[in-house]
Amino acid sequence: MRRLSLAFCGSGSRARTYAAIAAGMTDQFALVAAADPIPERVAVIRSHAPDGADFRSFASAEAMFAAGKPADVVVVGTQDAQHRDHAIRAMELGCDLLLEKPIAHRLEDTLAVRDAARRLGRRVVVCHVLRYTPFYARVHALLRAGAIGDIVSANFIEGVQPWHQAHSFVRGHWSVEASSSPMILAKSCHDMDLLAWLIDRPCEALSSHGGLSHFTAAHAPAGAPARCTDGCPAAATCLYDAHRYARPEGRRWLAMVHDRAKEASDAEVFDWLRTSPWGRCVYRCDNDVVDHQVIAARFTGQVTATFTMTAFDEGRHLEIFGTEGVLRGGAFVKKQLGCDLAVTRHGWEQPTEKIVVETPAAGYAGHGGGDFGLMSTLHADLTCPDPAAMRTSLEVSLQSHLMAFAAEESRRSGRTVTLTV
Repeated sequence: MRRLSLAFCGSGSRARTYAAIAAGMTDQFALVAAADPIPERVAVIRSHAPDGADFRSFASAEAMFAAGKPADVVVVGTQDAQHRDHAIRAMELGCDLLLEKPIAHRLEDTLAVRDAARRLGRRVVVCHVLRYTPFYARVHALLRAGAIGDIVSANFIEGVQPWHQAHSFVRGHWSVEASSSPMILAKSCHDMDLLAWLIDRPCEALSSHGGLSHFTAAHAPAGAPARCTDGCPAAATCLYDAHRYARPEGRRWLAMVHDRAKEASDAEVFDWLRTSPWGRCVYRCDNDVVDHQVIAARFTGQVTATFTMTAFDEGRHLEIFGTEGVLRGGAFVKKQLGCDLAVTRHGWEQPTEKIVVETPAAGYAGHGGGDFGLMSTLHADLTCPDPAAMRTSLEVSLQSHLMAFAAEESRRSGRTVTLTV
């Protein structure tokens, strides 16, 4: 087996996760380069390279690309608005890609990446990690085996979780659509991918509604200042008080944006919050992405599906209705029935089959095991003789993005949108 060399364009939390997993697959991958304006992040990836002497560090993606082809495969993990330029440049240098979702933050840019991959003959794997989890792999296998007959309709729910919404989509990198992506793309293209993959039919049309209802100035507590560190009278009861980042349960979130999250004292964290975007009052930010959105979609063969994204629930739930039964799964089923999936066949007094999905091994549980699952198939996807045999090609991943962009167009226009690209 020929090892593939990996270079990391952007060294944020997602890139560092993939680097840590790849470091344990020395027969498949060699970590050779990383670029990021924050040198401590590059150093983390470098620490995973067995022979650091041959590892090249760069202060920017541009500097890395200026030095020539950096590796067999470039892992693109920069901000959404940078994906198009970085992906195309890497492919022009002769690299295949592991591309963090979304492919790009605008439809025209997404299609430009697809067109470049076709023109240059490069392979691109998009990080739709949920389809690699044991949970969704089991759902897929049950459906393909005919456990509920032919699929007629489906209902999916994604609960972002209030603190996650505040951290990433109010205070964080994905809070302003112009500089990131629509919420339905940034957070829920995973779910669009799952719908397309599990239903296994092209989406023909959809409509969508949603908006920003809660994280606005109108809901700020009386007397709340612009920053939590400026003495908010509601700090003791506010769910989103930024001082919570210093608590043990908040340090996990802090580690995504603060490189000294583990060792920093509370005082150091509070000092950092005084000027950081994550120290702002969630009701006085410049955020404009939605905190709830619903989609009604029609697939070929008159199969229909609904999807709800809300900041005010936690976890994913699914219901898939077939001609011979119903498949339910996710957080609600886990809580109510004590299992991961439940299959109920139509008919009198049919028992419900309760299915427990194997838990990912310790150390490989990121995204429900999807991070490890993605990396474990990456080498095969990029080296198989026939690109059509790839488990997740760029062409396949494109469907989820077309659905997300159509949903945002529908939400803004109030019209049903037909998918034509």
